[in-house]
Amino acid sequence: MAKKEYSLAHTKWMCKYHIVFTPKYRRKVIYNQYKADIRDIIKQLCSYKGVEIIEGHLMPDHIHMLVSIP
Repeated sequence: MAKKEYSLAHTKWMCKYHIVFTPKYRRKVIYNQYKADIRDIIKQLCSYKGVEIIEGHLMPDHIHMLVSIP
């Protein structure tokens, strides 16, 4: 993974966030068609906002994402 810094005249930054989404009561509902739909929706939302998904994992009861926000 390359070190990607963003910069302006007097500042430099590299913001990465680890985000975890869980369904209510951590029920195991993320599978099959839901998994594909959730993946597509998250990719679409990130592209709208200019957020880069560095890594992501969809588990039956939660979603892990590592994102870089410019």
